[in-house]
Amino acid sequence: MDTRETILNLLLKDGPLAATDLAIRLSMSAAGVRRQLDLLEGEGFITATEARQSKVRGRGRPAKKFILTAKGREQFGHGYDELAVNALRALRKSGGEDAIMVFARERIEEILHSVEKQTATEGAVSAEEVEELAQKLAEELTHHGYAAEVQENSKGVQLCTHHCPISEVASEFPELCAAEGEIISRILGQHVQPLATIADGNGICTTNIPITPIDRRSNA
Repeated sequence: MDTRETILNLLLKDGPLAATDLAIRLSMSAAGVRRQLDLLEGEGFITATEARQSKVRGRGRPAKKFILTAKGREQFGHGYDELAVNALRALRKSGGEDAIMVFARERIEEILHSVEKQTATEGAVSAEEVEELAQKLAEELTHHGYAAEVQENSKGVQLCTHHCPISEVASEFPELCAAEGEIISRILGQHVQPLATIADGNGICTTNIPITPIDRRSNA
């Protein structure tokens, strides 16, 4: 595997990543990595995004990190997609749309189970705790191939995923995306707003999370 392929693989698995992160992993100079990134960006395989810095670092220019574009993701193929689509078509034929939704919920529940276990306490949840939960969701989703991060906006935060391992399947079965939003909302204990999905042709899946204190006892 050459350097370009290695960079694409690292961005697929762990992106978004900065040039300095890639330099450490590849045991290369940052300048050498940046040359490769410039070439990949010029060819449309990757794009740069400014990552939100930790508050403890104070003010300063946001760190530039790189993610795969749709063209970049296509380089990895989706050989398993046809099998998955055929299986879900058979499930829909035998069990209807409800069966697809049950499957979709169970799938994302299994992925986010460890985070949901941490929300089993009763009582008020502060805005800070909602954001912390969103960060944990991003970490768990990234662990499962979604390359997720949390970004701040004027009214809360957004959960952004730069890669979707099931995008080709979800384009025919939007229940997969709907279930993800439903379970994320349940874990956070509040309404969330899906804004864009890779399955619909967007470059990033974006879910808006308004930051408001929630009392979980009201849902009991």
